[in-house]
Amino acid sequence: MPLLWNYSYKNISTRKLTSSLTIFGIALVVFVFTAVLMLSNGLNQTLVDTGAEDNAIVIRRASQTEIQSIIYRSMANIIKTDPAIKIDSNGTPMVTNEILVLINLPKRSNSKFSNVPVRGVTPMSLEIRPQFKIIKGRMWRPGTSEVIAGVKAASTFKGCGMGETVHFGMRDWKIVGIFETGGSGFESELWGDVDQLMDAFGRPVFSSLTMKLKSSNQFDGLKARLENDPRLNVEVKREKEYYRDQSSSTTLFINILGIIISIIFSLGAIVGAMITMYAAVANRTVEIGTLRALGFSRTTVLFAFLTESLFISLIGGLIGLITASFLRFIEVSTTNWDTFAELAFSFRLSPRIAVQAIIFALVMGIIGGFLPAVRAARFRIINALRAK
Repeated sequence: MPLLWNYSYKNISTRKLTSSLTIFGIALVVFVFTAVLMLSNGLNQTLVDTGAEDNAIVIRRASQTEIQSIIYRSMANIIKTDPAIKIDSNGTPMVTNEILVLINLPKRSNSKFSNVPVRGVTPMSLEIRPQFKIIKGRMWRPGTSEVIAGVKAASTFKGCGMGETVHFGMRDWKIVGIFETGGSGFESELWGDVDQLMDAFGRPVFSSLTMKLKSSNQFDGLKARLENDPRLNVEVKREKEYYRDQSSSTTLFINILGIIISIIFSLGAIVGAMITMYAAVANRTVEIGTLRALGFSRTTVLFAFLTESLFISLIGGLIGLITASFLRFIEVSTTNWDTFAELAFSFRLSPRIAVQAIIFALVMGIIGGFLPAVRAARFRIINALRAK
């Protein structure tokens, strides 16, 4: 068997042109396939990383997002008294009431306008999100028209950079700091004092309440109490679950479109592999006859040619995967169709995606090489030896 593997491998190098073209075709398909999976994974992970396991978020019932949600102050005061909420060292419940509003700003790259989320937060918002970190400048001063920008919002939109001024809510707001949150979706937002932003937007109600639980195991009890309270009309979700749901429509679209494109491209790659292997069979009829005369079975010959096809597809798959891995250094932005806000994120490769890409390449090799391998295995020894 090792002898046949060596035979299959050497035959690839003897047909450099046809093998190279087939490898290139498979590499291209695997590149597209991997890029789509990385794009979907990057979007999903960016939003999932926005939440924490022991955080819960409360929005109005039937609201799909914070933007559509309304939480009255009276409701917020009731929610803050729930016993599942963690208490900090100062005896304060670790819960924050926030607002989320969309504004329209031009992009730096093409001056086209897109929606940017502006989040009104409290000091507690920073405590329940330990990944928050100011990387440039400072925090806003209470009672002033100052805001801080997520690192991705700062690089994507005009007026959102350090020291720049952005106009919304009938005011000019100065960017006094740039922050990071570990690559989460918060980095595509502008943050400011909730009271100042409520006044600027004329909004007397909150969009949501986010709280840190004493234990993630207390979520079910919290959810039951708040959702069954007749004074409240709210829905409670784990923060990670909430942000995962925010990417569902966009992720589904990317996956469906990417799969369709990959299937179309893969058909061409399979045809290319099939042509290459049929040509190999046609040019090596005497070799096939010799192998059969030496005692190699039809199954062994079939396996040898199928192995050759798998070698080609594996090489193409690895090239495509390695090339696609460099997409990790590229950042893209798109409109999240669930929130209609602009979201910046990066391609993200994972071990699961790498395995899926290699399997996809090998499947193309099997499909493309099976019929030619069957043809080689069916050659009669006498006819094969008389071919030349």
